[in-house]
Amino acid sequence: MRHVADIPHPQVRITLFAWNGKYLLKLEQGPLEQTYKVPELDMSGQVPPDVEIRQILDDEFLAAAIARFRPMHDDLRAALARQDAR
Repeated sequence: MRHVADIPHPQVRITLFAWNGKYLLKLEQGPLEQTYKVPELDMSGQVPPDVEIRQILDDEFLAAAIARFRPMHDDLRAALARQDAR
């Protein structure tokens, strides 16, 4: 896996990797992460991949992805609580 870029954002850590014919877009917030795989063939190749990926990371996509961390956190917390209850 090759590190391509770190993309700054105030709420999440965003890292772009290249691996096995895909770009992996990893968003991290605390102990949670989301990974989106974008096939290289879906990219135009006319601009560097980090520039094209930044276009995918529009406000609507990022807002939805960041909001998704809340239920992920809640699910993990509930699973851990069930283990403590046993």
